[in-house]
Amino acid sequence: MIQKELIVNGVKKSMVVAADATLADVLREQLLLTGVKIGCGQGQCGACSVILDGKVVRSCITKMKRVPDGANVTTIEGVGTPDAPHALQLAWMVHGAAQCGFCSPGFIVSAKGLLDENKNPTREEVRDWFQKHKNACRCTGYKPLVDAVMDAAKVLRGEMTAADLAYKLPADGRAFGSKLPRPSALAKVTGTCDYGADLAHKMPKDTLHLALVQSPVSHANIKGIDASEALAMPGVHSVLTHKDVKGKNRITGLITFPTNKGDGWDRPILCDTKVFQYGDAVAIVCADSEKRARAAAEKVKVEYEELPAYMSAPAAMAEDAIEIHPGTPNVYYIQKIAKGADTAPIFEKADVVARDDFYVGRQPHMPIEPDVGFAYINDEGKLVIHSKSIGLHLHLYMIAPGMGIEPENVVMVQNPTGGTFGYKFSPTMEALVGVAALATGKPVHLRYDYQQQMAYTGKRSPFFMNVGFAADKSGKLLAMESDWTVDHGPYSEFGDLLTLRGAQFIGAGYGIPAIRGEGRTVCTNHAWGSAFRGYGAPQSEFASEVLMDELAEKLGMDPLELRYVNAYRKGDTNPSGQDPEVYSLPEMLDLLRPKYQAALEKAKKNSTAEIKRGVGISLGVYGSGLDGPDSSEAWVELNADGGVTVYSCWEDHGQGADSGAQCTAHEGLLPLGIPPEKIRLVMNDTSKAPNSGPAGGSRSQVMTGNAIRVGCELLVKAMQKPGGGYRTYDEMVAEKLPLRYSGKWTAPASNCDENGQGSPFCCYMYGVFMAEVAVDVATGKTAVEKMTLVADLGSLCNKLVVDGQMYGGLAQGIGLALSEDYEDIKKHSNLVGAGFPFIKQIPDDMELVYVESRRPDGPFGASGSGELPLTCPHAAISNAIHNACGVRITRLPALPEKVLAGLKALG
Repeated sequence: MIQKELIVNGVKKSMVVAADATLADVLREQLLLTGVKIGCGQGQCGACSVILDGKVVRSCITKMKRVPDGANVTTIEGVGTPDAPHALQLAWMVHGAAQCGFCSPGFIVSAKGLLDENKNPTREEVRDWFQKHKNACRCTGYKPLVDAVMDAAKVLRGEMTAADLAYKLPADGRAFGSKLPRPSALAKVTGTCDYGADLAHKMPKDTLHLALVQSPVSHANIKGIDASEALAMPGVHSVLTHKDVKGKNRITGLITFPTNKGDGWDRPILCDTKVFQYGDAVAIVCADSEKRARAAAEKVKVEYEELPAYMSAPAAMAEDAIEIHPGTPNVYYIQKIAKGADTAPIFEKADVVARDDFYVGRQPHMPIEPDVGFAYINDEGKLVIHSKSIGLHLHLYMIAPGMGIEPENVVMVQNPTGGTFGYKFSPTMEALVGVAALATGKPVHLRYDYQQQMAYTGKRSPFFMNVGFAADKSGKLLAMESDWTVDHGPYSEFGDLLTLRGAQFIGAGYGIPAIRGEGRTVCTNHAWGSAFRGYGAPQSEFASEVLMDELAEKLGMDPLELRYVNAYRKGDTNPSGQDPEVYSLPEMLDLLRPKYQAALEKAKKNSTAEIKRGVGISLGVYGSGLDGPDSSEAWVELNADGGVTVYSCWEDHGQGADSGAQCTAHEGLLPLGIPPEKIRLVMNDTSKAPNSGPAGGSRSQVMTGNAIRVGCELLVKAMQKPGGGYRTYDEMVAEKLPLRYSGKWTAPASNCDENGQGSPFCCYMYGVFMAEVAVDVATGKTAVEKMTLVADLGSLCNKLVVDGQMYGGLAQGIGLALSEDYEDIKKHSNLVGAGFPFIKQIPDDMELVYVESRRPDGPFGASGSGELPLTCPHAAISNAIHNACGVRITRLPALPEKVLAGLKALG
């Protein structure tokens, strides 16, 4: 131990600290300055950034023994407060730069370090600074962050006042369609928003901290578990195994298609007889500190009998492969698609046929906040689980039987969440903390480090695809044939639904009269497959969109014009045989055409022998909802002060659920003239709000937005006076009229049949992407210089929030195209190793164009938004690489060595 005296945010602090403790841990644990976030814990993400003696440092890798005595430390708490925000914090709010908000304190502190040195930076200097200091953001695509720094600098230089910068509602007073900052923005930018690990520091003193004993191999029988040495270690309360789980010890997939050969009960809470993937949990150590729990977990001895590990779908499908789940074949679900006439004769007679193989891999989600949660038994005897869940009611029913507790005795709460991008559509640690709280009777807390985040949460499921198009000489598509194999890892939850997405979205966007195809879900021993933004579309549409360019090449047609000929028009149906709800794609291609032609000219002009430039386009489509008659519920209640409270479980990954609920309700309550600040939100607690359904599949704005709309309409109708005007709260009470109204809404949609035919979604999202790239022919390295997206998302609920979703999704598409992967369990176990895109990999030049075709079934004309930007930007990038240098990338990511090999093959 050493004594240190520091000046922290202007206040002298004297403390005794461990010499090898990090500055981040001391600030968070001893001073409770939890605005300092710990993300990767390895100095790769910058969430922990503070200013130390005038220099920006990453406090998670700064040891206290290296911090000078008397040093000045500035954290986010010292930059500004909710009552007096700094110009940077105000600009962050106005530009929508805090989405999940977990990285915001680190970025703002880092930006302050820049502006302390240089009050007039260029945009490129801002980008260079964030790159140098390794500030990483997964939500925003970085552009809004640079916008915010530039405006804050203007305020600091006196060129703009804070009042000038602050947001003001438009003249008509409507929040819907505006750029009103989200309600949670102020707390996020000032570091006062408590995420899961922050809340853990504020739990009772008898809280037990948990560490997992995890499998070091990908497939094995468990022969024995010896916890005796761990139990003897200081501070250890208990070591829990499958024997301590009172229920079925399985997480159920809940929704399993009738023809699925599995029963959905294949995922253990704590492994009992086998482990099925690297990182599977075998035991839980409960101790009085996280450090002691982790040390004891290292001492638990597990005897494994290793089995063959099938790390890809082809390996698991081999004739000699054993069943990973005995009694269930490794290929456990088949999905067919049959639309229109038989395709074989059409392909035989077609003027032109294009066919190719494609692969989209195991993209990791890489939120900056690693998984975290806690649980306790409340005074009513109910188990309360706090986590990053984006499907609170869904997860409650998935985990309750396995824990041995009735669903009505479980409460699920979503903490403020530092990004999920879909991985939390699956339960991760919820059942683990639940089991520990039930077994010990004490509050418990579990926090993953970043290696655990990478290894023991779900990933995008790889698709192996073969797709063929048949067309006539004019380019009109006549038929499509498809075959796709889904590597869904060892656990079947939602695997059949994901495989259905291949039937729904391979070839989406085009009027293809005849389709035949088959897909299959395969059990493997790699990381389990979970939802990830786009859920099946990034895989499916990559194949059909790259193949469209191959077909255009065979026809001698321009890729844009080929798409224009085939884009949905009246009389066309989508691959599911459903009439599109709007036909805006031709208009969107018309809008892009002059930009595309100019980009082609620019690329030709700026290409050199060393750097080849090119342009590529693609088309993206996705549904807004879960399949068929999806439904949602929200409550709307009049308050004594004339305001309204909206209750919903519209879970928030960071996408802006609070803004969606606020702006939708404001529109529904327009006749009452209630300002946005008087719309209060009670969200994401199953004991306080109704089942709004999970926040996935871009369903929430349509489904829960409609439920809120209905609730608002019921309230407004009840408040109407017979002679005109509206009743006050007091008048409603006096007349004994209800104050709370339940809004319920069900989508007018139908499930797909065994041939993939139906009307699965009432609202879709449509996009046309354009990528401009530069390829270094000496190294094969590709740089994306500009992205353009023309999007039709219906009426925009909040343009600031939607812009942020588009920028962030495009950035993730660039990562998917060029660098991101989780194939090598060791190499890809951290942000840098897995190809996380930092700011200099993402272009500052990203252009958004909206076509707002009102959706007949959308709330006030809105569709969803979050999934659209990641449906297919990566195909545009692949097509641009081919346009630049002639190399056709059909297996992602397009790593430099892959492009270079293609260049060498071309000679």
